[in-house]
Amino acid sequence: MTALLPDVHLARKVLADQPFSALVGARLEVFEPGRAVLALDIHQGLTQQNGFVHGGVLAYAADNAITFAAGTVLGPAVLTSGMTISYVRPALGATLEADATVVSGGRRQAVCRCDLLAVGDDGARTLCAVAQGSVLTTG
Repeated sequence: MTALLPDVHLARKVLADQPFSALVGARLEVFEPGRAVLALDIHQGLTQQNGFVHGGVLAYAADNAITFAAGTVLGPAVLTSGMTISYVRPALGATLEADATVVSGGRRQAVCRCDLLAVGDDGARTLCAVAQGSVLTTG
């Protein structure tokens, strides 16, 4: 697996240009070889009927973080080809973080793991979900 020199400014522009990412207020906190961390502030508009972050928001965060992490080894022209997610506990807190790392990368495909963490006002971090995804180059 060969990591590229990631361009964090380009990556943040790509994220900002995604209408849904702008809607949920996603931001790219970490973008380095083999890793990306996507974060968003938790608010009522992202919750389901019990007050927990909606599973679709968790899946979105995992998908995007996985794709950005893979882009650090495959280049910017990538798309997720498949993803699974396991929810392990409800997401409550101030911030949701999707921390994705490349597990295996080749010339055309990367496999990534993503831990989804709810971060409380006190900084306590709780694992809420774990995802795995495959990303392919589009070129």
